[in-house]
Parts: sequence; C-alpha cells; structure tokens
Amino acid sequence: MDIELLTALRGQKRNTWKALLSQTGLEPEAPAEQTVLLWDGETLAATGSRQGNLLKYLAVDPRYQGEGLLASVLTQLRQEAFRQGHRHLFLYTKPENEMLFHSLFFYPIAKTEQVLLMEDKKDGIRSFLDGLPTAQPHGITGAAVMNCDPFTLGHQYLIETAAKECDRLFVFVLSEDGSRFSPSDRLEMVKRGTVHLPNVTVLPTGPYLISAATFPTYFLKDREQADIVQCQLDIEIFTRYFAPRLNISRRYVGTEPLSPTTARYNAALKEALPSHGITLRELPRLEQRGSPVSASAVRKLLDDRDWEALKHLVPETTYSYLLQEVSLCKTDRQAIF
Repeated sequence: MDIELLTALRGQKRNTWKALLSQTGLEPEAPAEQTVLLWDGETLAATGSRQGNLLKYLAVDPRYQGEGLLASVLTQLRQEAFRQGHRHLFLYTKPENEMLFHSLFFYPIAKTEQVLLMEDKKDGIRSFLDGLPTAQPHGITGAAVMNCDPFTLGHQYLIETAAKECDRLFVFVLSEDGSRFSPSDRLEMVKRGTVHLPNVTVLPTGPYLISAATFPTYFLKDREQADIVQCQLDIEIFTRYFAPRLNISRRYVGTEPLSPTTARYNAALKEALPSHGITLRELPRLEQRGSPVSASAVRKLLDDRDWEALKHLVPETTYSYLLQEVSLCKTDRQAIF
C-alpha cells in the first residue's frame, strides 16, 4: 500500500476519490485542507480528509474492509493535525459506525437517528463543562446562543431584555471559525457590549454547539433534511450537557423574519425544549427604520464603507472595536473601508 497526502485534489485523482466516496454512500461538498489517499497499485483503497479539527470523507473500498486501512488513514490525519496545532479532533458519522470508530479511540458526544458526533478525547465535553462557571441553584437562569458576526444593537437588545427576566443569563458565542469575524473578535465585541449588565456572563461555546453553516451533510441521503438533522443534534447537546450543568430553565432567541433556516431552528427549539424543563422565549427583533436589525446588514454596510449608516445598527462598543481592532490598517481606516 502507498499513502499520499494532498492539499488539493485535481484531475483523475479527484475523479477517483469522488467515485470511492459515491461507492460508500458519501457525496463531497466543500473541499478539505488535507486529504489522505491510500493506494493499492492503481486502486484507491481508502481515503480521509481534514478541515481544521474536523475529520471528514472517511471511506474504505468495500473490497478492503476489515484490513485496518481506516486506522492507517486516521493515523496519518492525526499526525498532520498535530503538526498544525490541532490537539482535539472531531468527526461526524452514521450511528451504526459508532463501534468502529470507538475501536479507533473516538468517543460519542451525541447522536440522532441519522448522525453521530464523536471526539478523540474521552469525556472531552465533560472536561469542557467543568471549566464553566458554577451553576446557580435558585432563581431563573437563562441562556442565549449567538454568532454575533458582528455584535449588533439587535443582539444587545435581546440580551438586555433577557437579563431583565433572569437572575443570571449566560450568553454563548459560537466558537466556530467560519464567519467574517474571528471567534475571538466576536467574543470580545459581545463582552464589551454587555459589560453594563452585571448578571450576564459571556462564554465561548467551544467546539460543541454547532451551526448550520458548518454542519457537514456529505453522509446524509436526504441532504434537504440537513437543517433538521443539525437542529436535532444541537438541541441534544444543549439539553443533555449545557442546560443541566448550568441549571438553565429558559432559552432566548429573536424572531427570525429573514432566514428560513433560523426560523425552522426556532420552531424546533420551541417543540423540543419543554420536555427538558426549558422554556423558549422568542423575543421580537429590534427594528430600525422599519427593518429588522441584522448582522448581514451590518456586513453589507462594511462592504459599502458606509460608516455613518453603520452607527445606527451597532452599539458604540462594536463601532469602536471595528475601527480600532478589526481594521487592517489602523492609520488610514477611511482608505480601507
């Protein structure tokens, strides 16, 4: 067997790779940072890829199953991930593959009927939760999960409203690195924009709460159901781990007139949370000049370099942060934006 590590797949190698994925019921979507190809002569016997700390596109030709080829692919991917600074790896797979990947030292986090999320650290999520603040035994504890790309007046309004109704409010900012602004930038903007609220604690989600933007669908037969499957998995993680750990009894979301995907997610939360003792509070979206305040509108204003209009959609803390910390050139911001 010959092993090959590539950062891009082109030509006949890509066609052969796609054929193997299709043979094993997988369909490629976004490209990966690295791909391992394991060859038996001219036959592609096994493959696997990595995007950041996520392993994906793991497949073995049925004729070679039972020969330990998946272990060889995973070993190569793990070594390369380690060289790139990734010490904690994840993968999504079908639930029926749980024992296979468990034998390769991956451990289940949560699953639905169609998808299983695993990590290579035993009790990794428990260790992450142990680092969170102490739960409040009495009173109302609420939670909001946000991307905040960037933090807007709409986000601030929802948090301020929720904070008035709760004794303690946890605001989780998605830690995924797939947005316009980095996880650290988004987290900092939220912290600065809520510093006046003493009962609000801003926390990163770590790698455990996920979004539809980064949820892989390559192993789902019905790819149109990806949003629903992602919602189910995210709700399972929140209700099984986060809510009990922090004694959360309310979750807050804003109404969603702009994104059908988010609207469906809110509906799924409304249906699922009560059976776990959690109430969903869906607050009306803040509007400015008859339109909902949205992060996408702010990003467009940034693209248009319309800083005057931007002032009406973001808190002063966000506005200042965009000028002082995110700009590529601090000495000539107007030239850049």
